[in-house]
Order: sequence, then structure tokens, then C-alpha cells
Amino acid sequence: MSINQLTVVQQRVPREPVPWPHQVGVIPSRAQSFQHRVEVSQLRTVVESSGTTVLGQVLTGMGGVGKTQLAADYARTAWQDGSLDVLVWVTASARSPIVTGYAQAGAELCQADPDDPEQAAQAFLAWLTPKARAKPCRWLIVLDDIADPDDLRGLWPPTSPHGRTLVTTRRRDAALTGDTRRLIEVGLFRESEALAYLTTSLAAHGRKEPPGQLAILANELGNLPLALAQASAYLIDSGEDLSIYRALLADRTTTLADTAPDHLPDEQTLPLAAAWSLSIDRADTLRPTGLARPMLEIAALLDPNGIPQHVLTSPPVLTCLTAHRTPTGPQIAKETSPISPGDAMRALRALHRLNLIDHTSATPNQAVRVHQLIQRATRDTLTVHQRNQLARTAADALVTAWPAVERDTTLAQILRANATALARCAEDSLYLPDVHSLLYRVGLSFGEIGQTIEARDHYAHLADAAEARLGAEHPQVLIARRGQALWRAEAGDAAGAAATFAQLLGTMTKVLGPYHRDTLATRSYLANYRGMSGDATSAATAYAELLPDLVRVMGADHPDTLTARSRLARWRGGAGDAPGAASAMAELLPDLVRVMGADHPQTLSSRAILAWWTGVSGDAVGAAALFAELVEDRMRILGPDHPHTLSDQGNLAHWRGETGDAVGAATMLTELLPNLIRVVGPDHPDTLGIRGRLAHYQGMSGDVSTAVSGCAEVLEDQLRVLGPDHLDTLATRDNLARWRSRAGDDGPPSG
Repeated sequence: MSINQLTVVQQRVPREPVPWPHQVGVIPSRAQSFQHRVEVSQLRTVVESSGTTVLGQVLTGMGGVGKTQLAADYARTAWQDGSLDVLVWVTASARSPIVTGYAQAGAELCQADPDDPEQAAQAFLAWLTPKARAKPCRWLIVLDDIADPDDLRGLWPPTSPHGRTLVTTRRRDAALTGDTRRLIEVGLFRESEALAYLTTSLAAHGRKEPPGQLAILANELGNLPLALAQASAYLIDSGEDLSIYRALLADRTTTLADTAPDHLPDEQTLPLAAAWSLSIDRADTLRPTGLARPMLEIAALLDPNGIPQHVLTSPPVLTCLTAHRTPTGPQIAKETSPISPGDAMRALRALHRLNLIDHTSATPNQAVRVHQLIQRATRDTLTVHQRNQLARTAADALVTAWPAVERDTTLAQILRANATALARCAEDSLYLPDVHSLLYRVGLSFGEIGQTIEARDHYAHLADAAEARLGAEHPQVLIARRGQALWRAEAGDAAGAAATFAQLLGTMTKVLGPYHRDTLATRSYLANYRGMSGDATSAATAYAELLPDLVRVMGADHPDTLTARSRLARWRGGAGDAPGAASAMAELLPDLVRVMGADHPQTLSSRAILAWWTGVSGDAVGAAALFAELVEDRMRILGPDHPHTLSDQGNLAHWRGETGDAVGAATMLTELLPNLIRVVGPDHPDTLGIRGRLAHYQGMSGDVSTAVSGCAEVLEDQLRVLGPDHLDTLATRDNLARWRSRAGDDGPPSG
């Protein structure tokens, strides 16, 4: 026998078990600027109070939240305070290293054969099992970064009154929890923790930054510990100014990889950009296979704070998932059937199980939340073509999910937030090859809920952005300019809007021709807002000239034709023919009901016009009755907070006041005003108008001094918001003069 052979034989002779206390494996080093988070205390409380009925504690959370550091802090503290006899730390990213770690512990603690890792691992687990009359062993097993629950099949440490098991994982499968295992969710840094981390990390290298700027940086990084650590390292290594680094982050052409330091801090193994790639790959292997990645790519373009579930299960998304399923193996070639909403839901759950998203069905309007850096890392992997394609899909999905009538104002706000997020990260995709209808829908949504200034500004940006890409005379640019003018008028500047419509009409006539639908629509808007500017006669004349062209080009029953008939009646009334206006509206309503339906917005608006001119014709009682019926229908169709509902409640109060019930009118308006302010804002023309009416009926009720002060206050706000020449401003001047006269003050109105 050679000396080498003798050495091998000697190495195989089992050694004596090592004495306690003993540690197997290496606890990761403490991170610089480690934060004593709430989860530290929570972990100690849960683990130490678990008793013998809990097999393990599971720290779960998205990649980068600091699960390993929390586990290491707990293990290090328990080891140092002498409460353990045996500590085993296992890097558990697959079954093989778990077995290897157990086998090493088995060889060192119970003379297991290291040449048979599986048997050695089982021997170690058997050694951990409590035995009668054996000396108790206080042990802690840490299984760090479990990637698949199946990797622990048959390898969970046994229940012991003296043992504790701590697991870290990105997974939150049901298999990891249960009666004998407790789940601890590890979240992001709190704002104070994130600020403290950045401050301490930078100060340790002589950098003192303004706390306000650091707080902004932490927010831009989503308070993710891994991102904060790498950002600190980048700033320290590069010496760059904080504002330059923030500009780098904000640059949409910059990838996350460009913001990573050359050398990662705290023994980290992956740059931020790669932190979730393995999780995405694994999610794609979960059933239904191949759908997790394309689903995440769509979600990465939407609002991180909440995406409605029905957006991500809509037909456009299902079509995209069917076409772009990720190949995950030979079986994928057979997966050609269309994706169902149930499949999309299961893809969301797969992403949720890997902590790549948070999916909560209990809040369907904000069912899906995605950390902003996971979104960005996902977008960084897309080609320009993929981004364009996915952005158009996401836009199609939002339009499909958008209700025709926005009864749920919270849902509408969430949809607008998602559209804004989409435009922020993929704006070019929504303008080329053409302007996506989503952009128009967002502006309409702002306007429909009474946010007329936001609608005007949205259309202004839309028009400028479309013009920069498509040219000033492109038809879609002209439509956007028309929307800007429309909401400019609704925000109070009817005269300015009318001037814009006149200019647009000339361009549209040149580009599209005099009888194109959009040209005719612009003629209608021009006439309407001339009327709103005070020239009712001109508006009525323009509609009388427009109507035959609409009938000839669009047909007598076309919605645009019926709308023109309604506006013609309205402005005839404004020009002094109230009975004629009421009669014309009474004739029009059956056609509207027949063509558009009784609940269509245009039908409801025409009923309001009929009711108004009925009252102006001298039948205040009839007007009040018609508005009472209309308000009931508005409530049923649009809900109590829709601006049209609130507007018609104001009209109902007005005509009840005109029947002689001034006190009742003032009471109704007093109750209405807070709701109007809440929904459309204190400076909206409708809010100012209701305040003027309230002052009027307070005066009619006998409180002249309140009427004077109310009119004076409204006039001041109207001068500021609407200007001195607006019809409402002029009307309030007259009312103020009237109530001052009744109060015995014949001096000129102020302002």
C-alpha cells in the first residue's frame, strides 16, 4: 500500500463529533449601515415565542428587501448571546446545496459519511430529532434563499422543543406555510429607515448630503434596500453630485445597469438589474407555463401603485399573451390554444408567488402592484419593437376596460393614473404610427368628472406632442387642438375657444374638405361657443345653416345631426324664442330616444334643455317637475357625484325657487355646494354659478345682507377665474347692484 493510499484510508476514518457549541456554514457579513428595522424585533418575537408547535419561520419578500441580512442578524445575535449549541447556515438556492450543507453538518456533528451526502443529510436530520435521555441540543438551522418549495421535500428540520428553523425566500407558496410554519412578510425600508441608511452610508465616506435630496432619492428608488446600497456605492465610487445621479436615474434612455457601481457592496453577488431575472425565469415555469414574463412586461408599463385586474385579463392582453408566450421547453410548441381570463389570472398568481408583484383580488381596481424598479428592470430587457407593441397592447387594454359612463370615480382615477404611467415610459409608442385613442379618452375622462382645467391642459400637451411627431396639419393633431379648445371653453373661456375654433375651421376645411365629419363637428363647436360667449343669435343662425349639411352628409338620424338640432333649439331660446326652443326640444326627444336610447347622455342633456326653456317660457312648475324627473335618472345612470347630476340638482333648486319657494331653493343649494366643491373644485364655473344662485335665493328669502356679501364674494372670484367680460361675471355684477339697491346702498358694485 502506498503512502497516498494510506492517507485516503485514514481520511475516511470517521472523526470524533465536534464539541458544542459548533457552527456549520458562514453567516453573511453584516451590511454597512445595517438598519435595526421593525422586522428585526418582529422576527425575534415570533421565533422565540413559537414553542414546539412551529416547525419553521419563513421570511418572504421581493428580491432586494434584505431578508438575508435580517436572518443573519438574528442568527449572529443568537450565536453571540450563547443561546445556541449548534448553528447551521445553508445557502439553499437549490436542493443540492441544501443536501451538501446538511451533509457537512452530519459529518461534523454525528460522524456521518461525507462521501454519501444524501445519507449524511438524513443522518443529520435524524440527529436533530429529540431523543429520550439525550442531552438537549439548542440548535438553529437557517436555510437562506429557498428558490423552490420542492427543494425542501424530505429536508425540513424536525420539530423540537430546543430547535428553531429560519427560512428566507422570495416565494410565498402555500407549501411553505401552514399550521407548523409561520410567514413573516419583509417589506421595503420605511421612509425614515431609507433616509437613515443613505445618510449613514454616505457620511461614513465623508459625504454629507441635504436630507431633503436624500429623501427624494430614496423615494425614486422605491425605498428598496438593495437599490439604496448600490446607489450609495455608486455615489461614493464615482464622486458624482447627487443631482447628476438623480438625473441619470430619471433619464428614460438609461438602464438600471448604467446606475450600478463597478464593485458591489456588502458581498452582494448581483447588480440591481439582475436581481429578479432568475425569479422571472422560475415564474415562467409555473402553470400556465410561459405566461408570467409577458404578463410582467405589460404590467411593467402601467401604474406601480395599482392596476385593475380586469385590465390585465382583458381581450387585448389575452391576445398578446397567446402570441408572445415564453418558450419554456419542448411542450410549449403544443400550447397554441387561446389564453383565457383564468390563464391570465394564474399568470398573475405565479408572479405573486415569486414576489414579483402583489396580487390582491379583494381590491380588484388596484389588484396588481409592482415595485417601480422591477418594472424598470423588466422594461430594460425590451427591444424598441417589443416596447412599442406592448405599449399599444396596454393602451388597448385600458380603453377596453374603461367604462362608457364613469359612475365609479375612483376607478376612473386609477385608469387615468395607469394611462399617465404608460405615457411616461412609452410615450412615443402612443403617437406612432398614429395617436392612440387612449390619449383622447383620458382627456374626456378629466372633462366628464368636471376637471375642465386638467382636461384642457391634457389636450394641450396631446396636441403639442402629436404636432411634434405628425405635423401641424395632421388630422389627429387638429382633433387634439379641437379638444383643447372645447375644454378651454368649459373651463370658462368661451370667447377664446370660439376664436380658436374659427382658426381650426379654416385649417380643417383646407385639409379635410368642407363636408368632412370633423369639419362639420368643428362648425358645430364654433357655433355653440359663440352662443356661450353671448352671441346667441349668431349661434342659432350658424346651426340653422349647419343642419342641412349634416342631414345631407351624415343623415337625419346621425347623432351629430340630432345634437345640432338640440343646440339649435337651445340658442333659439337664448336669442329670445323660449317657447320655440321648448317646442323644438319636445319634437326632438322622441327621435333621440329612438336612435340613441332613453339613457344616452345626449338624450339626458336634451331633456335638461327642454326643462330649462319650459321654465323660461313661464312654466316654472313644469320646469321644476321635469328637472326632478331628470335628477332621478341622472342619479340612476351617472351616480350622485357626476357633474351633470350636480348641475341638474342646481337647476332643480333654481326652478323651485322660481315657483316661489326661495327658502327651499336656498336650502337645496346650501346642501349642494359642498358636493360640487368636492367633485369639480371651488373655482369651477358651475361652482361659482351655484354660489351666485345661492346668494340670490338667500336674498329672495329675506336675507338681503347675506345676498349682498355672497354676490360680492362670488364676483371677486369670477373676476379672477373667468375675467370681467364673461357672461356669468356680468350677471353677478347686475345681481350685486340689485341687492345693494334693495339694501339701500345705491353705490356702484365693487370690482
